[in-house]
Amino acid sequence: MTLLAEAGTQVLTTASAPSCYSRLTNEWICGQYLTDRHQEVLDATVQHIWITVVSVLVGLVIAFPLALLARRLPRLESLILGVTTGIYTIPSLALFPLMVPFTGLTATTVVLGLALYALTILVRSLLEGFRSVPEDVVESATGLGYSRLKLLFGIELPLALPVVMAGLRVATVSTVALTTVGSLVSYGGLGNLIKDGVSTNFRAELLTASVICVLLAVLLDVVLVGAQRVLTPWTRGVRA
Repeated sequence: MTLLAEAGTQVLTTASAPSCYSRLTNEWICGQYLTDRHQEVLDATVQHIWITVVSVLVGLVIAFPLALLARRLPRLESLILGVTTGIYTIPSLALFPLMVPFTGLTATTVVLGLALYALTILVRSLLEGFRSVPEDVVESATGLGYSRLKLLFGIELPLALPVVMAGLRVATVSTVALTTVGSLVSYGGLGNLIKDGVSTNFRAELLTASVICVLLAVLLDVVLVGAQRVLTPWTRGVRA
């Protein structure tokens, strides 16, 4: 009877064990993986979104004054563009470890690194956006008594938004991809799952994390397109 009970227990255990992502099958597409590990996948996705959004915002905060400085002092434009482009050429495998002694194995390391990478696109898009503002509009606003600050935020920046938003979309999508490299310091969001899936040949985990990364990039791009349409209603009128 004892042997029969043990055999029955083993049969039940085998029947209830995950089949499509066990070591014996290890399938690429496995709905049971999402059911069993949904909290792990959700946490990684939330972390990925948080790191991406914060990194782009930090990059935008840094890029804005740099673009204004390059615009105000044309002699510094080549230097600023050269430095921001040079940073982008540094491999993330080298940049993140260089920052660890100062920021530690924290999310700050990833956020600052990604923000620096985003400068290449954001600074250029801001500069091109300001250049796209018609000179006669600036002269008219100046003639009406607009201060420099009011002219910047009331006239130039709104008119530059279409070009700026285009650059912001590119920076955001690229940051979604680069966030996965944060797994080097254990703050890579879905990159942590991708790294684990590669190292352990866990197919369901690897495919799931990769697909979600692509979907996140598409989703954030759609959100930015919607935000652009809301912030620049006059462009819809022109197209019509």
